[in-house]
Amino acid sequence: MESHRQKKIAGVIQKDLADILQRAATDGGLQGTIISVTKVSVTADLSIAKVYVSIFPTEKSKEVMDGLRSNQPLIRHEMAQRTRHQFRRMPELVFFLDDSLDYIENIEKSLEEGEDPIENPELLPRRKKS
Repeated sequence: MESHRQKKIAGVIQKDLADILQRAATDGGLQGTIISVTKVSVTADLSIAKVYVSIFPTEKSKEVMDGLRSNQPLIRHEMAQRTRHQFRRMPELVFFLDDSLDYIENIEKSLEEGEDPIENPELLPRRKKS
């Protein structure tokens, strides 16, 4: 279970990171691409922050995720500059793609087409655990 401090740090990271990533996408020539930080969870020792991002349109998700992972030190540095009065140490950022919206969309599409994914679970691809 997350402590109050972990939740507070995760909230600060989520808010600032969403701003940084959206601005970076616009500046980086990805106009029309929406990057939202859906969840941040921080480890108990506050050394690692798992950042879950949702990318729209989904066709650009691989390109954006590769960019996030390769620019992680720069993103972490900018986060550290923004939060230098709030944190002693900026947690390491680890990025994961949040595909839950796509998963929900597939369920809704199956239901509209009269297929029942509950009775026939093979209709939907298995979700990857991250």
